[in-house]
Amino acid sequence: MLSQVWHEINTPLLYAIPVFLLCIAVEMASLRDADREHASGYLARDTRTSLSMGLGSIVSSFVFKTASLVVFVLVWTYLAPWHLPTGAWWTWVLLMVVLDLLYYLNHRFSHRVRIGWAAHQAHHSSEYFNFGTALRQKWNPWSEVIFWAPLPLLGFAPWTIYIAFILNQIYQFFTHTETIGKLWAPIEFVFNTPSHHRVHHGRDPEYLDKNYAGILIIWDRMFGTFQPEMHRPTYGLTKPVGTYNLLKLQYHEYGNIIRDVRAADGYRSKLGYIFAPPGWQPPQPRDQPA
Repeated sequence: MLSQVWHEINTPLLYAIPVFLLCIAVEMASLRDADREHASGYLARDTRTSLSMGLGSIVSSFVFKTASLVVFVLVWTYLAPWHLPTGAWWTWVLLMVVLDLLYYLNHRFSHRVRIGWAAHQAHHSSEYFNFGTALRQKWNPWSEVIFWAPLPLLGFAPWTIYIAFILNQIYQFFTHTETIGKLWAPIEFVFNTPSHHRVHHGRDPEYLDKNYAGILIIWDRMFGTFQPEMHRPTYGLTKPVGTYNLLKLQYHEYGNIIRDVRAADGYRSKLGYIFAPPGWQPPQPRDQPA
């Protein structure tokens, strides 16, 4: 039975993978002679790394989703005060909107809390921005399980949660490109677009920690994290890792956290290195009066 459920919740992604690969090939060909001032193109080694990370994320997602599915089924069965009908169109619309809001909150958490950033930073490690970069996914999506937990309690059937999330991810794939400029103003106002997501991947000071949206950019507009694209971003991490080693790209920030916690004095500083924003440092003691 579990294998049947897993097949159902992965069907959209399985159909989408050939489309992803086709889009990468078309974009790669179109950028071969592109103006490098407006498009960064592809680097073979970088793209291989992104594809490898994407394949690894399928395996890690299987582990996390299988474990969380069991928990979500128990919550939905024994704790949810009602069960929303899976055959009603409005259930799916409501689910997509609520899940997109939770995605925004999880994404913001992943940038503003260091332990969350340790998992998420792998997606931002490329200095290129293209459809290949969209597949550069993290291998430890533990925070998603925490943020999705209210959904079965609200009555959404667990299998519908995973389909909605996969549809959300498929949409986001198409925001990872420099070949599409700004779209019609009403679309730019409501939806996350390539222009908005280019800002999110920029390491320029004015672009940092902006545009966390999945599908709807209205969450960023509502919560004060929206930034329009003013110039072509500089992509990648503020402190580049400088490697294509998959394990280092995925886990080096966890190692940095362990190093900082071990060297810290006092529990407040140790907790700060885990739960404060990336780059946080404990306050320096004031000079003693002479």
